[in-house]
Amino acid sequence: MPKKKNPSCSFVDAIRHAAPYIHAHRGRTFVIGFSGEAVEDPGFATLVHDIGLLHSLGVRLVLVHGARPQIERRLKESGTELKYAQGLRITDDRALAGVKQAVGSVRVEVEAQLSMGLAATPMAGAQLGVASGNFVTARPLGVRDGIDYQHTGEVRRIDAPAIREQLGIGRVVLLSPLGYSPTGEVFNLHAEEVATAAAIELKADKLILLVEGRGLTDGRRRLIRQLTPPGAQAILRGRRVLSEDMRRHLESAVLASRRGVRRCHLIGRQSDGALLSELFTRDGVGTLITAETYEGLRQAGIDDVGGILELIEPLEQEGVLVRRSRERLEMEIDRFFVVERDGLIIACAALYPDGHGFGELACLAVHPDYRGQGRGDQLLEAIERHARQQGIDRLFVLTTRTSHWFQERGFRRADVRELPVKRRSLYNYQRNSRVLIKPLQ
Repeated sequence: MPKKKNPSCSFVDAIRHAAPYIHAHRGRTFVIGFSGEAVEDPGFATLVHDIGLLHSLGVRLVLVHGARPQIERRLKESGTELKYAQGLRITDDRALAGVKQAVGSVRVEVEAQLSMGLAATPMAGAQLGVASGNFVTARPLGVRDGIDYQHTGEVRRIDAPAIREQLGIGRVVLLSPLGYSPTGEVFNLHAEEVATAAAIELKADKLILLVEGRGLTDGRRRLIRQLTPPGAQAILRGRRVLSEDMRRHLESAVLASRRGVRRCHLIGRQSDGALLSELFTRDGVGTLITAETYEGLRQAGIDDVGGILELIEPLEQEGVLVRRSRERLEMEIDRFFVVERDGLIIACAALYPDGHGFGELACLAVHPDYRGQGRGDQLLEAIERHARQQGIDRLFVLTTRTSHWFQERGFRRADVRELPVKRRSLYNYQRNSRVLIKPLQ
């Protein structure tokens, strides 16, 4: 009898899929930057709950908050003129007083939220310790193009050893957009710059910037899932119109990637649970900027046997593919190519030379979540290229369900008698697979 569907199986599946990421993230250092708008949002408490969950799973967290709307409101209330030049605030003595008040107020609000431990809430029993202080040393921007920015500054140094010490004893470190000089001055800083500098100095595993709106989209308003630093730089230099904030976020991610931060994420903060979805699902909900190979096609190795078996087993059960034992797969693993995405084998195919210029394309499979996105074509091109290098001038494939897919890619229907003699003798007439052949030019 078939097993009854467990009503909680979707929850179980979600936990199982998240498990590799839970293990991978434990003990890692993440720097998370969020805006002053995020702090004022009614959903901020939920974001804090998600941050608390990350901490409970062993992630070492450095949080960097912004305070732009709070600063602007405080300055307007005090009648202080808002002065900007080249996208930067000019912070005079009077403005600095308002900046310190606003930033201090936001920092206290964030600390209060992180300290919450009420029963019947996600923070119950969390007991988060928060460390904040003079971790950021700054210097003045000075005079640029004849404009004196006064108390507006830039990051000079991050006290990485002191931050690591706090992280080591289980505390969450909270950084504000203020920096201090050895002479006792206070400087108004960009929160993105503080987050980026902290990620670089700490050699963080991730820099995560929670952004306004959906995030980074292409010309058709589709979310851009992944970029290399050169790809992100191309967007910055191109004709695309980016908001000032998005441009700054993207520039920060490029800088961090090139200075050793393994992965940078731009995540639209207004989607509930976006932070967790980005970190604990394979495709995430934001834009990943990384110099690492997140997805790539390569020749398979012995360590890929388990992943290939997991991929093809459902298709074997359906009768789409011929069954292969682990032992056979281990012996034939050098015949296989795979597409790997963040540690998961999501597609595979094999090439078996069969003499007289023939080669068999076999075991072409794509994970259900990634079908219709070109991985099959990518594998077919790789197999054809590899076949030509081996002097093979004709590919054949035996299939029961996907003959149209192959015909659309240049294969023609053929008779069993056209197969090489050895392969013809092994043909399973009970399975009744269709034979398709493609000449390689």
